[in-house]
Amino acid sequence: MTQDVRRPFGRVITAMVTPMHADHSIDVDGVSRLAEYLVDEQGNDALVINGTAGEASTTSDSEKETILRAVVEAVGGRAKILAGVGTNNTAHTIELARQAEKAGVHGLLVVTPYYNKPPQSGLLKHFTTVADSTGLPMLVYDIPHRSGIPIATETMLRLAEHERIVGVKDAKVDLVAQGTVLRRHPDFAYYSGEDAATLPVLAVGGVGVVGTSTHLNGNETKAMIEAFDSGDHSAALQLHLRLLPLFTGIFRTQGTILVKAAMNVRGLPGGPVRLPLADATEAELAQLRSDCADAGVPL
Repeated sequence: MTQDVRRPFGRVITAMVTPMHADHSIDVDGVSRLAEYLVDEQGNDALVINGTAGEASTTSDSEKETILRAVVEAVGGRAKILAGVGTNNTAHTIELARQAEKAGVHGLLVVTPYYNKPPQSGLLKHFTTVADSTGLPMLVYDIPHRSGIPIATETMLRLAEHERIVGVKDAKVDLVAQGTVLRRHPDFAYYSGEDAATLPVLAVGGVGVVGTSTHLNGNETKAMIEAFDSGDHSAALQLHLRLLPLFTGIFRTQGTILVKAAMNVRGLPGGPVRLPLADATEAELAQLRSDCADAGVPL
């Protein structure tokens, strides 16, 4: 794995779903096989494990550790592994971060604390305290439509000063805020947290994507990013437009639901989702097939 200072975790990162058996227990073998598929066949440079897509809100701490160790063993030698460790309890987040470090991961993804709605001073202290608790590089995750609050630009500027806070998974997609941060911290890594916003994020200095549709279109998404990097912006735009129905279609309901449905159709590890999520309906699966076909990625 080569290291690019501007891309601490590569170009294409998938927030991996957690395969489960029919009884909703963790399919540990399936976890390993899906990780191998994403790295070896879908071209992913890195994986986020135990994130939103991985149903981290309904897996126990011991399950999270088991999942991480399975992925690290399966692909940790040829891809970067990031552990989603964010909670709305700083002490618990630190416990998960240290557990992940012991499991051998390469980095952390820490979401904005949800529900509590802390002030910006609390966000700053939360993220820096977690970053100080391990020796791992860390991405913060700015997703106000889930967490309830955004990371303010001034807060992000201060976070970027921390030696281990190396970037952000940006699902807010405020391109002006992104540019403001990058003017002062040009090596701060902006990863798009919205699949469909990847190309615009690249255009103002972003480095890649932490994706969901990349379970299905990782190679095509990487080709889009590489085309942009090489200066072939026309080719990048054409790939963006082609893939747009899948970039957006995977979120017609919760992305985890549709990714697992797609994995099941492809004969890959997926299984059911845990409540309160609900498995895809026949109508939702039919629409996903249509969206995939429109994007040139047959299901």
